[in-house]
Amino acid sequence: MTFTSKAEADAYDKMLDTADALQLLLQDSALIADEQQTETLALYLAQQKDAVLIALGAKKAPAKTAAKEPKVSEKSQQSAAELTAVKKSSKTEQAA
Repeated sequence: MTFTSKAEADAYDKMLDTADALQLLLQDSALIADEQQTETLALYLAQQKDAVLIALGAKKAPAKTAAKEPKVSEKSQQSAAELTAVKKSSKTEQAA
């Protein structure tokens, strides 16, 4: 692979080291007999490290960045419309 920065290359190397350690763990478990499947699963788990850590409870899930707008009920929308209408009518009366 070709990387544009040393940091990217180092991160990839670290991910491969993690995959190797996971592969040894999976091989020791003897749950998967096929070596290719063990290698593929170990690589996948290493690539999904953050999600695995969250699933294991070792890391907290990131807070959602998009702030949800509070839902406005129909009644409060109607009240706001009525208030706007009252303000407009009082301005018209004052102008006359």
